[in-house]
Amino acid sequence: MPLFKRTDLLMGNRFDLAVVGSNELDARAALEKAVFEIQRIEQLLSTYRPDSQTNQINEMAGISPVIVDAEVFELIQRAQRISDLTQGAFDLTYGSMDKSLWNFDQKMTQLPSPELAKKSVQLIDYQQVELDIHNKSIFLKKRGMRLGFGGIGKGYAADRAKALLVSLGFQHGLVNASGDLCAWGNKENGKPWSIGVVHPDQSDQIIAHFDLKNSSVATSGNYEKFVVIDGKKYSHTIDPNTGYPIQGIKSVTVFAPFAELADALTTPIAVMGVSIGLDLINQIPGLGCVVIDDDNQVFYSESIKRQQLELLK
Repeated sequence: MPLFKRTDLLMGNRFDLAVVGSNELDARAALEKAVFEIQRIEQLLSTYRPDSQTNQINEMAGISPVIVDAEVFELIQRAQRISDLTQGAFDLTYGSMDKSLWNFDQKMTQLPSPELAKKSVQLIDYQQVELDIHNKSIFLKKRGMRLGFGGIGKGYAADRAKALLVSLGFQHGLVNASGDLCAWGNKENGKPWSIGVVHPDQSDQIIAHFDLKNSSVATSGNYEKFVVIDGKKYSHTIDPNTGYPIQGIKSVTVFAPFAELADALTTPIAVMGVSIGLDLINQIPGLGCVVIDDDNQVFYSESIKRQQLELLK
């Protein structure tokens, strides 16, 4: 059966959607509905829309709780569990960071002092987010705190678009939210969907190929947004403990059952470092990870190593 595709700019990112089907009219209509679903989620989570529920929470920080949709409440609940799991390396209150110090553009020619860097992240603290499960309300306890869904929103939207397409009868498809990708079934030729982990310094060099069998993958790297100061590269990923850009890791790729989880785990692994990050992944069934450090060494989680051994047999 043929493959039907469309590409849209959604949530500030490129989304590529595809389904395998026999009827073009049905496929195009289903892809349109998936786009509407992503736009609906963007309306809930965007910090750029004044009427979004996220902005309502942020505007009432330190003042009063805000009642939100069950969907938003449950997403924040899951995010808080990931914060616990990663000891704060993942944190929705990352939106509280003083971005005036970290533009990562041509105007940025020096790093701030340790005191300013630490001050820029002083409001990042997921433990200061109060969830009222009875009223479905969210309260940021300190004035100036802000939620931001940049580390989990695209993955969640990809999962919701997939769920909608499957509910419409499409058993084979793919949603790629600028690298946060979920795939199900097979390609139009009957072969599995596959992805390549790219060398962070050489985009034409593939380090490893992986088949995606009803699974998801997300990648984060220091090549996405960075500055070079005194010959040293500094990425856009800030360590909430120090207020400085992380060092030591160029790229993290996470495989998970859901794009939301894969998306949410890439940044904290980079913050935690190779050893601790891989140890975390190895303790959670169903997850896999590929990490490339600053010396271009490639590290694999135990699950990925087992898969590679199976392929060699």
